[in-house]
Amino acid sequence: MAEIRPFQAQRYTEAAGKIEDLVAPPYDVISPEERAILGEKSPYNIVWLTLPESLPDDRSKFVKYARSAARLAEWRRDGILGVDAEPGIYRFQQTFLDPWDGIERTRTAMVVLLKLEPYEKGVVLPHEQTFPKHKEDRLRLLEATRTHLECIFGLVEDDDRRLVHLLEEAPFGELASVRTEDGVSHGLSRCVDEEAIQAISRYMMRARVWIADGHHRYETALKFRESLGPKEGPIPEDYILIALSSMKDTGLTLLPTHRIVSGFTTSLNEAKLKLETYFNTRRMGNDELPEAVKELSGSNVRAFGIVLPGQVGLLATMDDPSIAARLIEGEGSNLLKQLDVSILHEIILKRCFGVEGLDRISYTRDPQEAIRVVESSQDTMAVLTNPPSVEDMRKIAEAGEKMPQKSTYYYPKMLSGLVTWSLQDS
Repeated sequence: MAEIRPFQAQRYTEAAGKIEDLVAPPYDVISPEERAILGEKSPYNIVWLTLPESLPDDRSKFVKYARSAARLAEWRRDGILGVDAEPGIYRFQQTFLDPWDGIERTRTAMVVLLKLEPYEKGVVLPHEQTFPKHKEDRLRLLEATRTHLECIFGLVEDDDRRLVHLLEEAPFGELASVRTEDGVSHGLSRCVDEEAIQAISRYMMRARVWIADGHHRYETALKFRESLGPKEGPIPEDYILIALSSMKDTGLTLLPTHRIVSGFTTSLNEAKLKLETYFNTRRMGNDELPEAVKELSGSNVRAFGIVLPGQVGLLATMDDPSIAARLIEGEGSNLLKQLDVSILHEIILKRCFGVEGLDRISYTRDPQEAIRVVESSQDTMAVLTNPPSVEDMRKIAEAGEKMPQKSTYYYPKMLSGLVTWSLQDS
């Protein structure tokens, strides 16, 4: 069902300098301050392409995209970027300590070109909502550079672990390795063996792909392709650069995304009374909440740490998640309504604290950061939660439904800068 292709990667050459000065996290997790730090590391850091800056004298907000394209062309012309001589598939391995349980894991992905398919065909399945503003930004960049500057991340149904074995058996030669400041080791290698590539391609022809990270970029690439109209035969714009992991990969790690809410309108006393209506609640020190919530992960109990001003919060638990399916109005399956993130938004934030929409919500993976923010303010609260499972994501996507934004956070993020793909190199 899913069509993949080997490709000639565009990669940094030795002339670019040390690889640790050239790579960066994905564009959408970099703050302006982090962008400045990364840009100072090297004039060739990938953020100069993925996050081009506007200048005071720019005549249009779109000039920055042209600037990225010009810089990319210059780097190719000056030998900062080179193109591999023959097509291959690439293996990207990340070794890390799981922040959730402290266990060392290695996640393996193959970097390939994936043929773009509309969601309705059921070959590529989304699970999260997207927003037009973010897609416009990435579309402008793709139009200007005609290059996929970052991989999106996808998962392959692999119940028989065949893809895991095929990647283990294929002959890969190491190309680059780097250890980033967060302690994650990243390794890139390449396979040009035709027999191995054909075996993997054949297997993928009977598989489906779930988008794990990169919904906005996938939909951007679809729109870019559709804008060209019908064409005879395959063209480069039919494909997107993607890193694919097996759903059976032992390194797959999902982290929770906690919510920090500022300026809620319901008084704390009223909110506490409402929480007691829907949950079993227990007073607990804010600093005790992260471990208390985590201890209930993987059980049928839905657990939330309500971090409140004054150093004392609430542990809120729902022993029977089917209650949520009855409480949450509107369309959506029982599975979707019983997800932690659905209960968080629809019952805790909306019903108990009077918070609707996303304007007053910020996000963090670090529960201690959430606690620090709340305890330094008088009108801020936070909700600590457990992560969904890969199986939850799979079932929601199969049903054609969408989770709320920031429902899943696959750790670690794909590293940008090790491999890119220009449409002119196909």
